[in-house]
Amino acid sequence: MPENQPANLVVVDNLRKTYGATVAVEDVSLTVRAGEIFGILGPNGAGKTTTVESIAGLRTPDAGTIRVLGLDPQRHRGEITSLVGVQLQASELPDRIKAGEALELYASFYPSPADPADLLERLGLTKVRNTAFAKLSGGQQQRLSIALALIGNPKIAILDELTTGLDPQARRDTWELVKQIRDDGVTIILVTHFMAEAEYLCDRIAIIDGGRVVALDTPAGLVAGARSEQRISFRVAGVLEDDTILSSLPAVHDVRHEGDRIVVTGNDDLLVSVVTELAGRGLAPVDLHTEQASLDDVFLALAGRDFEGADR
Repeated sequence: MPENQPANLVVVDNLRKTYGATVAVEDVSLTVRAGEIFGILGPNGAGKTTTVESIAGLRTPDAGTIRVLGLDPQRHRGEITSLVGVQLQASELPDRIKAGEALELYASFYPSPADPADLLERLGLTKVRNTAFAKLSGGQQQRLSIALALIGNPKIAILDELTTGLDPQARRDTWELVKQIRDDGVTIILVTHFMAEAEYLCDRIAIIDGGRVVALDTPAGLVAGARSEQRISFRVAGVLEDDTILSSLPAVHDVRHEGDRIVVTGNDDLLVSVVTELAGRGLAPVDLHTEQASLDDVFLALAGRDFEGADR
């Protein structure tokens, strides 16, 4: 490992990876800074997992360059293995192996591993150390996967679809655990398709779609970029006979119905324009809400579709 740790622990330039005629990653460039939680967000098939597997040295790129702490993951595979801990979505353990046994086994692969007992304690797994993998809850299995990714004392941890299949409380508990790991000095690359997860955890986010990075910024920066479009929702006291009454207004971009509510998007003059038009027709907006832009809106603006909660 280089003596001086670079500010950018991971540098990916123009990564391309194909499987036969299928282009998994078309052109991905990004950097991951030391000490951050870096999110990679995107729909199924966007190229997220292929990107992080290439960073970890598990895939050989067809084109482009990758450097992890200044090292090429393909040429320095042994060193990368000790620097990068990986929890992949598809990772599975034998049903009968006990949690403690799995951690002891993985510890034997590294020259200077973390203490398995300490990791079990930190991740709340001490009470189930003698429980078979198949009998652990979903949340416990995920925590064990994180422990296995950390057993080698890595500088970087890659966590892929960490909370898929977990109930809301287990998901929140896992989020807090991820923050603790970062606070302990581990830089984290978090792959997810959950908007709320990315917004809550990540310092910066790369949105990947179609094998390309379509946006890269802080969560606040991404959302700020979507705020040029305003959105209001309301019910109407009276009868709005035709949506074109609103859709024809210069300030309005779109009108749709969500149950008994009308949702209108448009520019900065939207609120005044809609309320004035309704009042002129003797109608009143009831229970009116102005809605802030979210990461969902960012992706809708970038790719024209929503992927929140999509299955892998």
